[in-house]
Amino acid sequence: MYIESVPNRNSPPAILLRESYRDAGKIKKRTIANLSDWPTEIVEGLRTLLKGGKVAPADQESIIVRRALPHGHVAAVLGTLRNIGLDRMLGPPRNRCRDLVIAMIVARLIAPASKLATARMLDPLTASSSLGEVLGLGPVDEDELYVALDWLGERQEAIEKALARKHLHDGTLVLYDVSSSYVEGRCCELARLGYNRDGKKGKLQIVYGLLCAADGCPVAVEVFEGNTADPMTLSVQIDKLKERFGLSRVVLVGDRGMITSARIRDELRPAGLDWITALRAPQIHALLDAGAFQLSLFDERDLAEITIPEFPGERLVVCKNPLLAAERARKREDLLHATEAALRKLADQIARGGSSAGQDKIARAVGRIENRYKLAKLFDLAIAEDGFTFRRNLARVADEARLDGFYVIRTSVEDKALAADNVVGAYKSLARVERAFRSLKTVDLHLRPIHHWLAPRVRAHVFLCMLACHVEWHMRERLKPMLFDDDDLTAAARERASIVAPAQPSPAALRKRASKLTANGGPVHSFQTLLRDLATCTLNQMTTTLNAAYSFTLVATPTPIQAQAFSLLAVDPTRL
Repeated sequence: MYIESVPNRNSPPAILLRESYRDAGKIKKRTIANLSDWPTEIVEGLRTLLKGGKVAPADQESIIVRRALPHGHVAAVLGTLRNIGLDRMLGPPRNRCRDLVIAMIVARLIAPASKLATARMLDPLTASSSLGEVLGLGPVDEDELYVALDWLGERQEAIEKALARKHLHDGTLVLYDVSSSYVEGRCCELARLGYNRDGKKGKLQIVYGLLCAADGCPVAVEVFEGNTADPMTLSVQIDKLKERFGLSRVVLVGDRGMITSARIRDELRPAGLDWITALRAPQIHALLDAGAFQLSLFDERDLAEITIPEFPGERLVVCKNPLLAAERARKREDLLHATEAALRKLADQIARGGSSAGQDKIARAVGRIENRYKLAKLFDLAIAEDGFTFRRNLARVADEARLDGFYVIRTSVEDKALAADNVVGAYKSLARVERAFRSLKTVDLHLRPIHHWLAPRVRAHVFLCMLACHVEWHMRERLKPMLFDDDDLTAAARERASIVAPAQPSPAALRKRASKLTANGGPVHSFQTLLRDLATCTLNQMTTTLNAAYSFTLVATPTPIQAQAFSLLAVDPTRL
């Protein structure tokens, strides 16, 4: 860091505080502050200090740090948000609601919290980062954030349409899956009791469906009432793809519980959309019983394509994964043992009672155990007035085990457009949506718990979290060399025996995970620990003891690790 005097034609020279840095092997410089208005003696004092001179005594003039705010993580997230053009999609500049929404998106990534806590983080008096100052927000209260959230909800359709134009096009794969999150309180009109994926018994919840591009980038989200069944959310997404996004030819990829035969018949076919999904276990058993495929075919291969009259105009890709077969056999045996232990305990309790418990009462107790372990069909039960007997039905267990490791992908896409192994790969790419849900709900963004009461505000909150997830996806893609994520997917694909086999990390990823070091010898980070590291690059508010009117801000010099992250993100922390 040094002071440079730059000639300015007929005007006095500009006095600039500058810093040198290396970019692609070239030495470049950037301006940190303009000191032209400073008195000459102060400029010369700073020049001496920068050259390694002694600090002035306390009774003389000196430069002091008035405040230091965590800044690097703000620069990384905000810079990425601007680089991908999300700020322009949100609305025109010099709009306070837009700036507050940008602040809430960034805050969701660096410090997810309630709107009240976020307002405290942004307000100059209680700021815990440089975010409010960088955006020039001034005083902020939670009511403003609620107004901005409502403003965002009104613009959701336009923003999603802009994201779709950038990430989706005709002929592409669109990944779709559904999750749910619990809601605090009982006043939200969307909150219902339903299938609770969070394990919060008795909690009301909402359901939301996430649309992602083929690479897993989140594009759109829709919120439904908490008791909405997964297949019932599909029609809204089809209308969104066809009408709002203007896509006439896309392949919708969804799991077997989402894209059912009824949805294909009633919604996907009439809309003219293709699909990739999977068959349920009873349908696979029916195929095997009808002789549609032979188990012996898979002694030496793990994939076979078939067509049968029961699925006209469709291709079925039968897959066998030996590792999945072993895992299913292990789980079934564990559940069988647990069921037997529970039934044996119940039988002993009835026997110790000494009197007739009653057939109905015993049946209800046995039914509770059956519902817990879901294996009633694999046992023969005989219930009497004073007890019951049970044993495994070995024939049914063997029949159940026949299809261990088998799954069948069904699709309407022609083989000329998508080969069988690519069909399987497309279905497996739904794991990318699962990773997005994990980031949304627990790891990074903490969408839940939801405290909002009004339905439009709940929808806006979920949309805000989806936008933060969108920014995070772009950051992770650029920061892969510094993260535990595998950044050599081509090499990883070569390590995989076939598309049916589980995905394998690349040799570079294995070395990175084992040594905890990146290719250039730096420490490997998780996304959150890297953000915490970047936060230590502070934004410092500087002044002098002699004249407080002369003040400026100074960004701390990034460490080599921080400089690498900023370089990968193409972000300059001094220019936001």
